[in-house]
Amino acid sequence: MHRVNPERERLKRKVKEIHTTSRGAAGARSISGMLKLQGESVGRYKAARLMKEAGLVSKQLKRHRYRLAKKESLIVGNKLKRQFNVSAADQVWCGDVTYVWSGRRWLYLAVVLDCYKRRVVGWAYSNSPDTQLTITALRMAYESRGCPKQVLFHSDQGCHYTSRAFRQQLWRYQITQSMSRRGNCWDNAVMERFFRSYKTEWMPYEGYSSYAETASDIAAYIKYYNYQRGHSYNGYMTPALAEAV
Repeated sequence: MHRVNPERERLKRKVKEIHTTSRGAAGARSISGMLKLQGESVGRYKAARLMKEAGLVSKQLKRHRYRLAKKESLIVGNKLKRQFNVSAADQVWCGDVTYVWSGRRWLYLAVVLDCYKRRVVGWAYSNSPDTQLTITALRMAYESRGCPKQVLFHSDQGCHYTSRAFRQQLWRYQITQSMSRRGNCWDNAVMERFFRSYKTEWMPYEGYSSYAETASDIAAYIKYYNYQRGHSYNGYMTPALAEAV
């Protein structure tokens, strides 16, 4: 007769909870890191065994090949130069825009992320990838962070970032602009990773059925990302918690 180990079953329940909350994305390394923050002595390999016993499998990210480019923007150069690791909040923000099919039309999402602890500080969505979209996301970031000064804002060379209106908004906020080289996604790697995580870990495999459902689920992911999802960069603390300590 198989004897049940109460302590192992307790840990297995915690593993299931983390895995379920992540919509099946959390793997052994992430689960181990988050359990350690809860005071549990569970290494990566033990977490993997617990997952196997519970019949849990993590979603795996596929590797992508990116073409490299070196062409600087004629408007502003790459001032950031991939220096994503900064020493304080509101020193460097990165921004980008992605699109999500929402049943009958595309929803365009603009996000501003603080590089310090990888926290989302501003975001906006609309049915058009225009300058107003990126200005709205920037305004949320600026106001929610208490109108900081001397921020460096980095993005790609999309027209919604090179437009006169967006650049004027940066000037009003006294924010310095930086841009990736054309076609070089690694110059804005933190944003690439954020959108990739959302689309592979959280977005339903079958997609969304309506614009309202898409917008609601994006808001849910950003809340989860900031307050519940352990980030490897932060030693598996959430961005909000890492900022607070």
